[in-house]
Amino acid sequence: QVQLVESGGGSVQAGGSLRVSCTASGLTFSSYAVAWFRQAPGKEREFVARVSPSGRITEDSDSVKGRFTISRDNAKNTVYLQMNSLKPEDTAIYYCNAMINSREYWGHGTQVTVSS
Repeated sequence: QVQLVESGGGSVQAGGSLRVSCTASGLTFSSYAVAWFRQAPGKEREFVARVSPSGRITEDSDSVKGRFTISRDNAKNTVYLQMNSLKPEDTAIYYCNAMINSREYWGHGTQVTVSS
């Protein structure tokens, strides 16, 4: 059974940094791309970043480009999202996502709160 478990969220002041992690089980991790999405209160879930199975190719949304970095360690079945220069508008629940055999999997999410 595929499971994605996020960790590392928390509260930080604007301009600060956080790193969130997503650890996967129940799949051949190195075969699949993994993405981060986020959902702020009252808003729709939005794409943040994606990393290819090898980790060599990444894609970022315009809202986080230059501030967030996605990476992965296939030996640890883990994807990371390093978030720098955080802004209050980055406050959201951050979700890990993987598409496996045409089925979408989500983690339970981790809360990130940025205060001004």
